[in-house]
Amino acid sequence: MTLNQSTIRSIVGVIGNVISCGLFLSPMPTFIQIIKNKDVQQFSPIPYLATLLNCMLWFFYGLPIVHPDSLLVITINGIGLVFETIYLSIFFIYAKAEGRLKVIKILALEIVFMVVVVVLVLLLAHTTTKRSLIVGILCIIFGTCMYASPLVVMKLVIQTKSVEYMPFTLSLAGFLNGACWTTYAFLPFDVNILIPNGLGAIFAFAQLILYACYYKSTPKKEDNAEIELSV
Repeated sequence: MTLNQSTIRSIVGVIGNVISCGLFLSPMPTFIQIIKNKDVQQFSPIPYLATLLNCMLWFFYGLPIVHPDSLLVITINGIGLVFETIYLSIFFIYAKAEGRLKVIKILALEIVFMVVVVVLVLLLAHTTTKRSLIVGILCIIFGTCMYASPLVVMKLVIQTKSVEYMPFTLSLAGFLNGACWTTYAFLPFDVNILIPNGLGAIFAFAQLILYACYYKSTPKKEDNAEIELSV
């Protein structure tokens, strides 16, 4: 990697970190509402559990023993782990017994899964190239699933001809985030970062197109509503 390429990569990565922080902060209004109401209502913990697992995988991927020279990947996913832990802790405090049990079960499965992945990768793969390949495939799978989740909301926008449940700022931040990390993936080329973030940029861009198409037909309200999909 040339000096110029290294500098550009660092700048793009820092910008990506800032935008990603914005994405991690986006659920904050939901949890402020939960704290005020002292009730999780119909809000689902699944998106936050999914993001937590995704961050754990990418954090592991960025470690020097797996994929060297990935400090910015470690940084942003470490921040993501902190945010998701806070969100799940708030959910756990205010959820009913059934909701708490659901969080505990899924979280336990994720921890067991990560322990198995870490142990097998470190014991069976003895080079960073092989470790990057194995962990990278897992990151692609889970990262793509996380980025594909807005497809449900996009379907709702088309059915209702309304962008009421698809906030513009979140879609724009998602696009900018995907675009930044896609650029980062070319400096130098890293297919494991490229695929999920490239797809994320495409999905978010599709949301922006839908927003432009259905904005005028959306009933005007003072505050945008936010949808939470329960699973």
